[in-house]
Amino acid sequence: MNAEILTIGDELLIGQTIDTNSAWIGKNLALFGIQISRKTAVSDSKIEIVTAITEAFKRVDFLLVTGGLGPTKDDITKKTLAGFYGCGFRRDESVAAHLENIFARRGRQLLEINKQQADVPEICEVLCNEVGTAPGMWFDQKGKVLVSMPGVPNEMVHIMENRVFPRIKDRFKTPEILHCTAVTVGIPESLLSKQLEDFEKTLPPHIKLAYLPALNTVKLRLSGQSDDAALLKAEMTGYFDNLCEVCGEAIFVREDISPVKYIARQLIHNKIKISLAESCTGGFIANQLVTESGISKVFNGSIISYANEIKHRELGVPNEIFSTVGAVSEKCARYMCEAALKKFNADIAISTTGIAGPGGATDEKPVGLIYIGIATAKGSRVKKYHLFGTREQFMQRAANCAMMLVKDTLLQEFGVH
Repeated sequence: MNAEILTIGDELLIGQTIDTNSAWIGKNLALFGIQISRKTAVSDSKIEIVTAITEAFKRVDFLLVTGGLGPTKDDITKKTLAGFYGCGFRRDESVAAHLENIFARRGRQLLEINKQQADVPEICEVLCNEVGTAPGMWFDQKGKVLVSMPGVPNEMVHIMENRVFPRIKDRFKTPEILHCTAVTVGIPESLLSKQLEDFEKTLPPHIKLAYLPALNTVKLRLSGQSDDAALLKAEMTGYFDNLCEVCGEAIFVREDISPVKYIARQLIHNKIKISLAESCTGGFIANQLVTESGISKVFNGSIISYANEIKHRELGVPNEIFSTVGAVSEKCARYMCEAALKKFNADIAISTTGIAGPGGATDEKPVGLIYIGIATAKGSRVKKYHLFGTREQFMQRAANCAMMLVKDTLLQEFGVH
């Protein structure tokens, strides 16, 4: 079954707001056997909205709409939908009570403009929104379903998970869909494809392999579809095990999570403390680690030693390093990680020093050069990489490279598989 997404808002079209809703919706609807065949973005214009809905319903029976449900005059989605369906409004008492409660908790006055958010098109089914003020709406007319939700991501997710997903199974007949994902790091998509050429030939028509490349990572996703859930699960397990066996050490993690998140969970589970001394990555790796709940149990601290003065004063890097081989060097990276290990009383320490660009490069030290060090009580080692991309891409690639070193160290020195 196919569905479409319609996003509404001038802010999306001028790039002021990035649409993350569509990616989340597409990913999660796929679990129900519903594929997004098209995504359309339109401005806050009645004509544009009505035209987009009319055209979408010529192609699909299920349309998800986000945006334009706020209390201000530029939020016209609700009025436009009432006009599209030719109905009036009713005040939903459950939404009105929710608004009174939420404004009282916040110590704010409930204005008439806010009360009007409880006014919904007469024919819709209200989708309660406990985390915001604008309710979602479910329209089911002439075999076509339209779901309208706020554009605020956390509110959209709440409504989808708690109101929309439970209705999908009842309203639509969908096949069983299963996905199995493995993540590789540091190996190009083309090489993986060559390596998996024979494996792909063994796949039946209802199971497909997708390559999803990112910043020096490639996700390998097996997707299967069947009416028999038990049989599909058994098939997928066998093919996924075979996939991982063919790829061997190229597989970083056998689930759809980032390398940093996987390492963070391993550190927490095994109670292994980590610290960092970052220069060219500017705290990016530490930031990625601390997004994982529970990381405080194993992450004592880190230091952003961007300037040479800080490398010398806080980490003890000798000044002669800067005047001879320079800050972007194996020796500097080694001093940094060893000092971070001691400074923060950690079991593992990471250091980064390099040239993120676009400036600061020389013939000997081009943009993208980075040294990543790792230290434990047993010693330290440094690996040299040549990365590419924007500064942000450089940092993400550096983080993934650092996680490869950590994973190898966890296995070799701590016995963590």
